[in-house]
Amino acid sequence: MTLLLMAAGRGSRYGKLKQFDSFGPQGEFLMEFSIYDAIKNGFEHIVLITQKDNVDYLKDYFSGRLPEAIKLDVLAQELTDLPEGITFEGERPKPWGTAHAVWTAREVIDGPFAVLNADDYYGQPAFEHSARFMKDSEETGAFGLVAYTLEDTLSPYGSVSRGVCSRNGNQLVSVVERTQIERQGDRIVDSDSGLEFEGNTLVSMNFWVCQPSIFPQIETDFRHFLEESEDPSKGEIYIPFVIQDMLQAGKAEVAVIPAESQWFGVTYSEDKQSAMDALAKLSQDGAYPSPLWS
Repeated sequence: MTLLLMAAGRGSRYGKLKQFDSFGPQGEFLMEFSIYDAIKNGFEHIVLITQKDNVDYLKDYFSGRLPEAIKLDVLAQELTDLPEGITFEGERPKPWGTAHAVWTAREVIDGPFAVLNADDYYGQPAFEHSARFMKDSEETGAFGLVAYTLEDTLSPYGSVSRGVCSRNGNQLVSVVERTQIERQGDRIVDSDSGLEFEGNTLVSMNFWVCQPSIFPQIETDFRHFLEESEDPSKGEIYIPFVIQDMLQAGKAEVAVIPAESQWFGVTYSEDKQSAMDALAKLSQDGAYPSPLWS
């Protein structure tokens, strides 16, 4: 099984590259805890997608830490990585988006894989559930979304963007991005749309179980974006949009997998201390060794 971590973001609201900030008791990155949990649950291939300038650094960093049996690929998400026959002469301040980050790994992944953000903590049960689903989906080819309850993913320091899930039983129907979700007293409201949500609403935190069939769909959507967009220097292609296209075309079924896990992230710089305190407690309680790698 393969774990793909997206670590090419710019961290605009956080103020710096949070995927390389120290959070663990011994200065570990947040992504190291996801990698540890994945390996513990049978993942044997780690793929890191990052900016070109960080490729050598991450190779050196993890090659001295991961068990020898674990395969490691570190790949650069580059603006010049385009579908055949497509050119882009403009300038962009940001990468092409999360779907393009996944597409970057199309040459090194040939089986089911989990994909998630490098700068979030997803919790050990989430990896247990995803690993079990991946083993079961090898024959069915199903996709999966590891979903979290909304009230457990909010920040006290500002609004957040969350993909709100609609489902039929345990099958995903849609994920709608709500960009200004925050607590307002005892209510949870998306300030942009005015919609109010229950705390137990399931949301996507970008923890997907994918099949290799997603790669040609990403290329199709990416090509359409580049050819049809009025200004390709702006906008991005996102994993949920691609999967939604596959759902509508009958190319995929997506199971909603309740994470039953603690989640935390660092949208704002003020979130850092809470994340550090949580990881310190998890280590003190024996969930993780400290240091993480022997």
